[in-house]
Amino acid sequence: MCRNIRPLFNFEPPAYPDEVHEAALQYVRKISGMNKPSIANTAAFDAAVAEIEAATQKLIASLSTTAAPKDREVEREKARARNAARFGAA
Repeated sequence: MCRNIRPLFNFEPPAYPDEVHEAALQYVRKISGMNKPSIANTAAFDAAVAEIEAATQKLIASLSTTAAPKDREVEREKARARNAARFGAA
């Protein structure tokens, strides 16, 4: 759906609360079509972000896997290599 929302499950260390919040915020921005809500819509926008953040935390906590946790730095380097191959070196 959105390239800016990254997987948050099965990382060591686990997803930080601010990462979950940013993913929820990005999701609400995407589906609402607004980067920053008007004053009239701020309460609804913020409530949606909080609900999605809570649902995301609940989902991550309830998932299980037998795979070894992924390393953030290794995954970041893989993404950089993919981007370099796709778009050329920066």
